[in-house]
Amino acid sequence: MTTALLITRRELGAYFRSMTGYVIAAIVLLVDGLLFNVWAMGGNEKLSAEVVSQFFYAASGTTMIASVFISMRLLAEERQTGTLVLLTSSPVHDWQIVLGKFLSAFIFLALITLATVYMPLLIKVNGKVSFGHLAAGYVGLLLLGSAALAIGTFGSAIARTQVLAAIFSGCIVVALVLCWLLAKVTEKPFADVFLAIALWGRHFPPFQTGTIHARDVVYYLAITYVALFAATRVLEARRWR
Repeated sequence: MTTALLITRRELGAYFRSMTGYVIAAIVLLVDGLLFNVWAMGGNEKLSAEVVSQFFYAASGTTMIASVFISMRLLAEERQTGTLVLLTSSPVHDWQIVLGKFLSAFIFLALITLATVYMPLLIKVNGKVSFGHLAAGYVGLLLLGSAALAIGTFGSAIARTQVLAAIFSGCIVVALVLCWLLAKVTEKPFADVFLAIALWGRHFPPFQTGTIHARDVVYYLAITYVALFAATRVLEARRWR
């Protein structure tokens, strides 16, 4: 575990030493700010809880997109620069490499996500905001981001370049999101299956409205575990080629 934390510290520092990390953070905060002011706050008069709910609705989309771009470099960059061979030939387990890189991306995403907390807090100027609602919403965003980052880590493990990693990860994330729409046009029991595996449609809205269900927490943690497990297996397969 100590080795994984060392990798985490090294990779986290890389986000702050390169322009890529700052560009991603700036774009996410800019888009979240615009959506909050124009969409969540704009239009007709709304209740404070409705504005907060719409903010988390919009932020969930930017979180998934940001996760794809943050995670695309994790393993694909190592392969692209030729340093993955050195990393895998060192006395480090594959799961430590995957976990360390994932944790660095998750911490970076969490910092960006939590930096938006001032937006819903602005509602307190003229309205009332439940801190429980905010806490549930941000827990949901972090869980959703964790699942999307894990999928991105898997995409980065199977791709040879960062561009391909972003494409693979984006396709998987979009496919899981669209399962929600497939559930609407299919009949049972397939509708229930598609709804259960949908990344957003069933599992995030409760967080958006300030409610935390154990099934939703377990779902996002399961997606995270399965994707990281798959990424580890890909690294192991490449090691023995």
